[in-house]
Amino acid sequence: MKFSVPTNPCPCGYFNDPSGKCTCTPQKIHNYLNKISGPLLDRFDIHCEVSAVKFDELRDKEQTEPSAEIKNRVDKARQIQSERYKGTSCNANINADQFEKVCVIDDEAEQMLRGAFESMGMTARAYDRVLKVARTIADPDNIKIIKSDHILEAVQYRSLDRKYWGK
Repeated sequence: MKFSVPTNPCPCGYFNDPSGKCTCTPQKIHNYLNKISGPLLDRFDIHCEVSAVKFDELRDKEQTEPSAEIKNRVDKARQIQSERYKGTSCNANINADQFEKVCVIDDEAEQMLRGAFESMGMTARAYDRVLKVARTIADPDNIKIIKSDHILEAVQYRSLDRKYWGK
């Protein structure tokens, strides 16, 4: 089952916000964060921090990527996965037998992943999730061997368990 759990970093929602509006004590923040255990968070493929959107950013007329283009990239990645797994699965559900064949990385990517694993104190589960996410990042470009930039992006999606829960 795939799902997301939005959560604030503290009861008021402003801990680490650049506005400095947080009114929570360190103890209150600690207690709040402990409602979600590290082992539970470790089971999520992606977790990232999203900053509050400012009014001027909402009103900005600068051209952004159209949703249709984003949808096309997602559809392409899903098609690649459908063909890879013959319509029965996706990268999130890679089993142990498929893992070594599907999540091939080059030497530079391996060194980057090793560094992240050691410096972040990743678990084996987090290691697997990073590789699955990196595989998904590489798919829209139809890249067979995962590169270091795919690993780097995937590692960035594993920040919250170390930023807040790793303290």
